[in-house]
Amino acid sequence: MNSLTLKEKGFAEFVPLKGLPFSCLPYNKASILVIADSSLADKPTSDVLYIGRSRKPTKRIFGGYLAGYGGKTTRKISSKLLDDGYLEKVTISWMLSDTPKTAQQELLDSFKKEHGEYPAWNAPRKTPEKPKPATKTAKARPARKPAKPAP
Repeated sequence: MNSLTLKEKGFAEFVPLKGLPFSCLPYNKASILVIADSSLADKPTSDVLYIGRSRKPTKRIFGGYLAGYGGKTTRKISSKLLDDGYLEKVTISWMLSDTPKTAQQELLDSFKKEHGEYPAWNAPRKTPEKPKPATKTAKARPARKPAKPAP
């Protein structure tokens, strides 16, 4: 599965994410989103980096992927785009769907069957945990004496 086979399944033309016009996205319509690496377009490996879904694609792309708001996966994608330099070379496409969750799972299963694993940004990779800063241990406070009853 790559960007060419996805076009055959009904996905829109892949558009560079950098400079993506707001007006070309489907507004508040359930969609399947695919992010592909344009530098891998004619290579034997798949160019698909991520297969996702959204009820509000404009919010997901502009508020999530580009601005960094959202859940763990959305923030990870934002980090890849902005910190790792993928913004210059990724393209995005979408397909409207009445059942985006089912359609996404079918695409992921098909991708895994063909390539043996999920797309790179879908894979649930464990990142090494950052060491937590040392906290000061609280000193034990002496027990309070009970208050004296009033005479």
